[in-house]
Amino acid sequence: MSRIHFIGVGGSGMSAVARLIAARGYDVSGTNLTETAYFQALRDAGMDVQLGHDAALVDGAEAVVVSTAVRETNVELARARELGIPVWHRSEALVRALEGQRLVAVAGSHGKTTTSAMVAHALHASGIDAGFAVGARVFGIEGAVAGGYAGTAGVSVLEADESDGSFLRYRPEVSILLNIEPDHLDFHGTVENLHRAFADFAAQSGTVIACVDDAVVRRLADEARAAGTRVITYGSVDADAIVDDAGIAYAGRTLPLAVSAPGRHNRLNATAAWLAAVEMGADPAAAAAAFATFAGTGRRYQLRGEAGGVTVIDDYAHHPTEVAALLRAARDGGVGRMVVLFQPALFTRTQMHAEGFGRALSVADAAVVLAPVHGDREDPIPGVSSASIAAHAVMPAGSTLTLADDLEDAARLAADAARPGDTVFTVGSGTVTLAADWILARLAARDGDV
Repeated sequence: MSRIHFIGVGGSGMSAVARLIAARGYDVSGTNLTETAYFQALRDAGMDVQLGHDAALVDGAEAVVVSTAVRETNVELARARELGIPVWHRSEALVRALEGQRLVAVAGSHGKTTTSAMVAHALHASGIDAGFAVGARVFGIEGAVAGGYAGTAGVSVLEADESDGSFLRYRPEVSILLNIEPDHLDFHGTVENLHRAFADFAAQSGTVIACVDDAVVRRLADEARAAGTRVITYGSVDADAIVDDAGIAYAGRTLPLAVSAPGRHNRLNATAAWLAAVEMGADPAAAAAAFATFAGTGRRYQLRGEAGGVTVIDDYAHHPTEVAALLRAARDGGVGRMVVLFQPALFTRTQMHAEGFGRALSVADAAVVLAPVHGDREDPIPGVSSASIAAHAVMPAGSTLTLADDLEDAARLAADAARPGDTVFTVGSGTVTLAADWILARLAARDGDV
C-alpha cells in the first residue's frame, strides 16, 4: 500500500489532512517536533507518527506533504528533494483526499474554523454524514480525530486558507465569504492582491454565500454576480437572508435561531452555515435548530477549566478584529473582570496591526498581560515586539497592562492577577494555549495554600 509522509503532522491543519488521506486507503506516516494534542490524537488513532525529524523516514514514501511553515532546510524535505519524491502542499493533499466529493469551502479573515464546524454540525443534525477538514478539533461529532473526519455522504466541508493562496486549489460547489481584512500581506504583498485572490476564489465556486455586512465582501459578491456566479447574500439588513435576534428570514420563511456560541458574529456565522447546509440538502428546520447544540471547536472560546474561583477560557483570536470580538462577546455574555493573556503571532502581523491590537486590548475592568511575539515561521523584525502593541494601548482607569519576559512569565503574571470570580483568557494562535494549563495549576496551588 502506498505511504504518504507528513512533515509537521502535529499542526491543526496538517493533522486533519493526514486523517483524510488515511481514510482514502493510504498508509500515513509523519513527524512533529512537539507532542501537540493533534499529534497525540493521530497516535491514538493508530497512525505512525513520531517526534523529531529524521531524513530516513522519507525513504519509500510515494509523496511528502508540507505546509508553508516547513522550511527548505528541513532534513526530511531536503531528503525528498534529493530522491525526487513528489512534495505536495497540504492543500494539494487535501484535494486528493476529497476527490469526487461535493465540497463546501469556508473562506474569510475571521471565523473560518467555527463556521466550518457549524456547517458540519448542521449537516450531521440533518442526517447527512459529512466529512470535514477543519483547523481545530470539532466537538460533538463521533469519530472525529483532530479536525479531520471522513464521513460517508460524499459531502465534505473544508476550511479554505487564504494565508498562502492555497484556497485557490479548491473548486467548491458552495463557498462562504465571511469577511475580508488586511492580513497575510507577507504573502499577498498588497491589499489589492489579497482582494483579487478572494475574487478568484469566488469565481471558482458554484454558489457563493456572502456576508454583505462586510463592505469588501459585498463588493466582491456584486462582482461575482455580475460575472454570472450564483450568489446568496446574508447579513443584518439588505440581504437575501437576514438575521436578527429572533432568527433567520429567507425566501419568505422565518426560522428561529438559537446559537450556543456567544456574540453577534457567531449569529452571522451560523446564518452562513445554515445557508450552506441547506444548499447541500439539509432540512432547513433541523439545520437551524442544530446551532443551539453546537459544541464548538478547540481553542474557540473553549472552557479549559476552573480553579480557585477563576474560570480559564482559551481562544485562537490573533487579529485585532478577532480579539475585539472575543472580548465584546465575553462582556455581552455577562463576564465581569477579565485577565487577558495575549501572545501576538508573527512579527509582520504585529508590525502591521500594533495599533489595532492596542485598541482591542484597551478594555475596562481588566488586567492585560502581553507575552512576547510568537515568530513561528518568521525571523524577528528589528524594533517589532509586544512593546509595539503596548505603546498604542490606552487602558481605562482600573485596568492594567504588563509586558512579560516569556510565556511562562506571562502565565505566572496572569494567574497572580486573577481574583475569585474573574475570567482568564489565553488568546492567540501560537503556543499560548499551553499557558492555560499552567495558569490553572498555579491557581489550584494558590487555592490549596489558602
